[in-house]
Amino acid sequence: MRRAGVVTHGRPEQIGAGIARLQTVARESGVDLVVSPEEAAKHAIAPSDGDDEVDIVVVLGGDGTMLRALARQLGDGIPVVGVNFGRVGFLSAMDRDGLESGLTRIFAGDYDVVELPTIEVVAAGARHVAVNDVVATSGSLGRMVELEWAVGGEPLGRVPCDGVICSTPSGSTAYNLSNGGPVLMWGIDAMALTFVAPHSLHARPLVVPRGRDVLVWNRTGSVPVAVLVDGHRVAEVSPSERVDIRLAQERSLLATLPEATFVSRYRQSFSA
Repeated sequence: MRRAGVVTHGRPEQIGAGIARLQTVARESGVDLVVSPEEAAKHAIAPSDGDDEVDIVVVLGGDGTMLRALARQLGDGIPVVGVNFGRVGFLSAMDRDGLESGLTRIFAGDYDVVELPTIEVVAAGARHVAVNDVVATSGSLGRMVELEWAVGGEPLGRVPCDGVICSTPSGSTAYNLSNGGPVLMWGIDAMALTFVAPHSLHARPLVVPRGRDVLVWNRTGSVPVAVLVDGHRVAEVSPSERVDIRLAQERSLLATLPEATFVSRYRQSFSA
């Protein structure tokens, strides 16, 4: 490995001496760090000269920072590895105390790459790709919406609710999990569909495989439906308009230490 990109938490103070520690490990491993002007300004260090081609991207932050980095690298074949400086850090390969030992191994090539599906959504005439999840929710705080839905062209009725979550396996342990949705292990090429606060006894979570599009119509008389991609509002759907959701062709590439498996992270993050 010759060059590694750097992405850090939006609040530089969150990672403390993390950048200096990363610089030391990279220097000792013979790896050049590629630091963008944005990252350099955050940490008062010099940006990199020359091209920005890298072999891997190192993230110092939490799951939000990981999502930002994974989304940025979609389609370029560059894996992303995380050191957790956040709270849960489910997507990170190591915690902050293991930075030196973990990144030394990463820079020596001792890592696996997990390919994870992403989700595309077409709403209001624009296409967006989500690493974690797509959420169609009430655009008016405190107002319920009525959503009509279909999977693979087959109608499944209407559900009064606060919204619906379509999540990837990597996103199934986030908002989807907190709403009682199913956890999808890495390696499953599918998405989980879970309604938020459904006013129904029949709205159950569903796992949808690749090739089956999910169609969601806003059937609420006067309330718009907001569409969120990885937590960011990207569109608003008026009554009678539709949102198209499916597994995308792009895949996010998550680099991890061999022992930092899905099961070990799941046990560490969510077991009592």
